[in-house]
Amino acid sequence: MAKLETTPFDAAKYITTPDGVIDLLNDALESGHVPYIAHALGVIARSEGMTKLAAKTGVNRQALYTALSENGNPTLDTLLKVMAALGMRLKCEADLKDAA
Repeated sequence: MAKLETTPFDAAKYITTPDGVIDLLNDALESGHVPYIAHALGVIARSEGMTKLAAKTGVNRQALYTALSENGNPTLDTLLKVMAALGMRLKCEADLKDAA
């Protein structure tokens, strides 16, 4: 039997539109799952180019890779710098189904 060769999947190659970026990040934020949020932001950062993002944020590449990995836990400062460099901002809205 022939050995099956596979390559790792990298979603960063497919996040190519602003709508795709927003959909992925909103899904992650709505999940409330910190590792997913960090990973999703990392995917988005890689799709933009980590070197370019490091220059825009003032955070070195390795620190970005670490903070924005599935096991990462970015600080609020890093999160806000990355989002600003990507042209995004956080926004709060009321969740009326959970109110009262």
